[in-house]
Amino acid sequence: MEIFKAGARPTDSGSADYFIGDVTMDPIVSAPEPARVRALLVRFAPGARTAWHTHPLGQTLHVVSGAGYVQKAGEAARQILPGDTVWIAPGEKHWHGATENNAMAHIAIHEALDGSNVTWLEHVSDEDYAAANG
Repeated sequence: MEIFKAGARPTDSGSADYFIGDVTMDPIVSAPEPARVRALLVRFAPGARTAWHTHPLGQTLHVVSGAGYVQKAGEAARQILPGDTVWIAPGEKHWHGATENNAMAHIAIHEALDGSNVTWLEHVSDEDYAAANG
């Protein structure tokens, strides 16, 4: 058993390679093998979002505050609010982030397959993001 005291692990900033805008991530769990679970508390400033990406074993998002969007490739963006839980299937191309005027925080839970839990793709275009904001 290992206990990680609050504040004992540093907050990471989202890389501009994978995010647009101000994004921070606090680790919840990154279990050693043979376990595969990874979880983060991710905070998006207004207008911040991920790039398009996929997860080899899927992803669960649980919104804890604010207002945001999630979009599956080929479908319209959908608003997500506190208490909403989103299941994203393995290999499903998607993005998620805050609305233009509101911050959003969610817990992101996913599993690693052969040490990898995400494949990053291209950034969400400003036009696609503007369409999400209606």
